[in-house]
Amino acid sequence: MERHEERSLIERAIAGERQAAGDLIRAHQRSVYAYILRMSGRPDVAEDIVQEAFVRVLGNLHRFDFRFRFSTWLFTIARRLYMNAMAKNRPAYDTDYVGSMGGKGAVPETSMYADERQQVQHDAIQSALLSLSEEQREIIILFHQLDWPISLIASHLDMPEGTIKSHLHRGRKRLRVLFKDQATLAKQLAGVAQ
Repeated sequence: MERHEERSLIERAIAGERQAAGDLIRAHQRSVYAYILRMSGRPDVAEDIVQEAFVRVLGNLHRFDFRFRFSTWLFTIARRLYMNAMAKNRPAYDTDYVGSMGGKGAVPETSMYADERQQVQHDAIQSALLSLSEEQREIIILFHQLDWPISLIASHLDMPEGTIKSHLHRGRKRLRVLFKDQATLAKQLAGVAQ
C-alpha cells in the first residue's frame, strides 16, 4: 500500500470511519500474524497477540506520528505484546500447524507426495527457526519473510545495523548447519529403509 493511501486510511479511521479501520486491519493483519506465528510457533498465541495489537493500535491511532511508517509502529506493538506473553509463560510449539501456514495450499494437479514433501519442508524450517535465539529468529523473519531492510530492522529492534547484520549472519549459518544435519539424517534413514 502506498504511503499516501495508508495515511488517508489512518486519518479516516481516526475520524471514526469503521470501513477505513477495517481496511487498515486487513492490509496488515496477514503479515503481523505470520510474523508472530513464526516467532511463537503457536497459532493461538499469534491470534491473541495480533488481536490485542490491533485493539491497542486502533485505540491509540490518534497518537500515530505520520513521520514514521505505520507498519513499524504496528510491528513494534505486536512485538512488545509477544515479548510480554513470552515472559509470562513459555509456550509449547505446534509445528504441524505452523508448517501448514504460508504454503500455497493443495491444488488439484499436486500429488500427495509433493504435498507431503512440502509439509516436511515447512516443518523443518519452523523447527530450525525455533532452535535459533529469539533475536536471530526475529531478524531472520523480518529480513527474509517480511523483506524489511537492515536499517528498518535496526530501528525496530533498537540495535545498531552492524549487530543486526551479525545476528543475520550467525542465524543463517546456524540454519545451514541444521539443514545439513537434517539432510544427513534423512539420507541415513533412507539407507536403513532400503
